Amino acid sequence: MIENKEEKERVILVGVRVSEGDDTEVSLAELAELVKTAGADTVAVVVQNREAVHPGTYVGKGKIDELAELLLLHKADGIVCDDELSPAQMKNLEDALECKVMDRTMVILDIFAQHARTGEGKLQVELAQLKYRATRLIGSYSAMSRIGGGAAGASGGIGTRGPGEKKLEMDRRLIKARITQLNRELEQVKKNREVARSMRERNRTPVLAIVGYTNAGKSTLLNTLTDAGVLEEDKLFATLDTTTRVLKLESGEQVLMTDTVGFIRKLPHHLIDAFRSTLEEAKYADMILHVVDSSSPDADARMHIVYDTLTRLGVKDKPVITVFNKQDLVTEPEICRDFRADRSVRISAKQGMGLSELLEAVTELLREQKIYLECVLGYSEGNKLALIRKYGELLSEEYVADGVAVKAYVPKDLYGQLKKTE
Repeated sequence: MIENKEEKERVILVGVRVSEGDDTEVSLAELAELVKTAGADTVAVVVQNREAVHPGTYVGKGKIDELAELLLLHKADGIVCDDELSPAQMKNLEDALECKVMDRTMVILDIFAQHARTGEGKLQVELAQLKYRATRLIGSYSAMSRIGGGAAGASGGIGTRGPGEKKLEMDRRLIKARITQLNRELEQVKKNREVARSMRERNRTPVLAIVGYTNAGKSTLLNTLTDAGVLEEDKLFATLDTTTRVLKLESGEQVLMTDTVGFIRKLPHHLIDAFRSTLEEAKYADMILHVVDSSSPDADARMHIVYDTLTRLGVKDKPVITVFNKQDLVTEPEICRDFRADRSVRISAKQGMGLSELLEAVTELLREQKIYLECVLGYSEGNKLALIRKYGELLSEEYVADGVAVKAYVPKDLYGQLKKTE
């Protein structure tokens, strides 16, 4: 009996270090994780020191010769470059090495294609893939000419999976038409999001957006606090689709917690464009929960990347709580600091440690966005007391001769309404 076992692709990682002290090794280690998540094995890593990447072939001729030898030695299927290649660089490397040539962007797009579950997520991934492929149709190797027909089910290897088109070749006209259609569909999705945001604003329900580097523990935190049931895996980009759940604070106030797509080094601009409506949940949130993997030796650099990505999305002037997660995995005492945050807390979402301190910090920051109200409501004004209970933080209520003496923190617009009708 012959067992048909699908073999994993074997790839060689290639990076270019253009200056001393850059993060090439860290970036390549992350690329190895991306490749593993995409379903391939890394068999070798090659780094070249250059003043700049080679405009025609990414690396110089000497490294190309070295790669050709390593491909034979390790029986590798192809190479993965740590930066996004131009169409010319990809074609020239394919011609020189006669193997499959991929770049970081292809791997990330492939992972997104595997993990997209909702209709919106699949639309966003397909749009990003088509925009990337549109410039790489002519003279490309099999990796680009074979377009997969399903997400995780396709067997063509990294870069061949993705929703939508099943033809082996797509001309520019068809791609352009499909991109136009996808943009129309995503525009409708964006309008639906805007309607949902308007409803939340009318209901005065605060929104907390959970952001962070991929695999920092955002989904675990959401699940622990709200029983959201979001998939948790120790993989990069395990969850892509936005999930929003209600959280009730000890003060009685209800807030909405929204999970977002994880960030990463060199996040492809096609993905940022395609996922903009999803990522912009942070832009319209009342507060940002920035989740950091405390156990990562690269935590500081990852925090910088998250803030840089938020800036690219136009997210600014938002209260930030930095959540130093995975404290259960920290083996040595570390200094957890984020000078850009309004509050910082240490937690382990998995172990349930530090969550009360986190919720207390959320309550404090929400309170700072409200106005302190002290008044007496007549006994006929029960509707106003109900509004305070629903949208504010009721500190005390005491029944007196004229009505109910109330002390509370309320949203600014509600404060205006209550003061007008006093």
